[in-house]
Amino acid sequence: MEIDKAIKECDDRRLKTKYNNAIYVIQRALALYSIEEVAFSFNGGKDSTVLLHLLRAGYFLHKGEQSCSNECVKDFPMRTIYFESPSAFPEINSFTYDAATTYGLQLDIIRSDFKSGLEDLLKSKPIKAIFLGVRIGDPTAVGQDQFSPSSVGWPPFMRVNPILDWSYRDVWAFLLTCKVQYCSLYDQGYTSIGSIHDTVPNALLSINNSSDNKEVFRPAYLLSDGRLERAGRVKKLPPSVRGNKPAAINGLDGVGLHKSGLLMASAIAVGDEILFGTVEDQLGPSLCRKLHSIGWSVSQTVVVRNDIDAVAEEVEQRQSTDDMVFMYGGVGPLHSDVTLAGVAKAFAVRLAPDEEFEEYLRHLIGDQCTGDRNEMALLPEGITELLHHEKLIVPLIKCKNVIIFTATNVLELDEQWNCLIELMISDGGLATMQPFVSRHLTTNLTDVEIAQPLSKLCLEFPDLYIGCRRKSRKEPLIIYFEGKDQDQIQSAIEALCKKFHPGAFVETAVVQLVL
Repeated sequence: MEIDKAIKECDDRRLKTKYNNAIYVIQRALALYSIEEVAFSFNGGKDSTVLLHLLRAGYFLHKGEQSCSNECVKDFPMRTIYFESPSAFPEINSFTYDAATTYGLQLDIIRSDFKSGLEDLLKSKPIKAIFLGVRIGDPTAVGQDQFSPSSVGWPPFMRVNPILDWSYRDVWAFLLTCKVQYCSLYDQGYTSIGSIHDTVPNALLSINNSSDNKEVFRPAYLLSDGRLERAGRVKKLPPSVRGNKPAAINGLDGVGLHKSGLLMASAIAVGDEILFGTVEDQLGPSLCRKLHSIGWSVSQTVVVRNDIDAVAEEVEQRQSTDDMVFMYGGVGPLHSDVTLAGVAKAFAVRLAPDEEFEEYLRHLIGDQCTGDRNEMALLPEGITELLHHEKLIVPLIKCKNVIIFTATNVLELDEQWNCLIELMISDGGLATMQPFVSRHLTTNLTDVEIAQPLSKLCLEFPDLYIGCRRKSRKEPLIIYFEGKDQDQIQSAIEALCKKFHPGAFVETAVVQLVL
């Protein structure tokens, strides 16, 4: 078998270990189930391509070299499930059908939604286990082992994950060592392929082509940090909305795309208790400081009523104008918890049960829940991504460019924010830019004396934010300068001081916001 031979002859000890472990899982599954009772979920991506060849090698070794010829392996007898989506890249479809022809795959094509199609397939076929190309770090990998029963609400089958512990580096080491064909998109800079609506080449692989100004990308296997493989999974705006904004937002490539601009965020609090003055909103100011610490500008913070239409109207407006929208409040089982319903309405989708989220809630709540537990597991359908972190009991919820926090106090927000930063910066979902610097001056000058010079100063330094405030009428006026260019701030301060007598201003603080 050519795959087994290539691995045995290579010098990569790590790859050999990963390969042997994966083959063991495959052989174990083939010992537990007959070939008619297993299937392979293939999507044309790099991970499932690795799994295809591992399964070929595992089947060959399971049958025994003496009793199974290479011709036997060429016509691979394992049933293969392919979900054909209208939003898939044409290159993915072409590669999948070419692979089916080359290796004699028995394709069962699902053209409905995957869950319904799988239910119909399992009713008609005696499938008891499905091999999946899931790896640690994938959104669906949390809580899974190499053998894991299907989630609650799904048809019953055993999920078999031979490459669960493989890294991005391991995947490419295997493909290159074994010299097998993979989808051509990976040679064009794509590192993680979703749909045509949310996938672009990874900006970290971009090459400047001075000859014709056409952007060129290095192949996926040259990405130096595998943790950033999902940096190309971003939101793409239609041309009518995009204007002068970059085509890809919310991604790590924003670091390069926004060198001369700003990434903009807004914060939406949901809660009548804040509007009634029953409680003071402490999360909003804390969130603004956190956003400034990663170099983002905040366009607006707003508090809306516990009303689905009010939430939907605000989300619809902010998500179309800002790069990211952060929400808190109104999440839970109470009648007043309408945040998720409002988000769903803003994006014109329905709320639907999410089996994975329901599992988390069941482990968290257990038998304490007296109502319908499914009510709490309803999430906006088709736009929701669960952000998993080992420090979070329940994952954060991301709906396109809207992040929903479940925090009820500053300490909880700190924890969720730190997890969010770790997750989204590592996979390219949240760009970090140069943080803001703030310098504060105090003066005993009156507001009337300083008003006109400050107005002129703002015109001279349009890239800085220059503001004033007093702690009380009897205390000195505080003037603060905020921006990202310390030299520019220094120039503005010197220009202001020249307009008045020496000693008119005293510097009290220099603050660089950090995480």
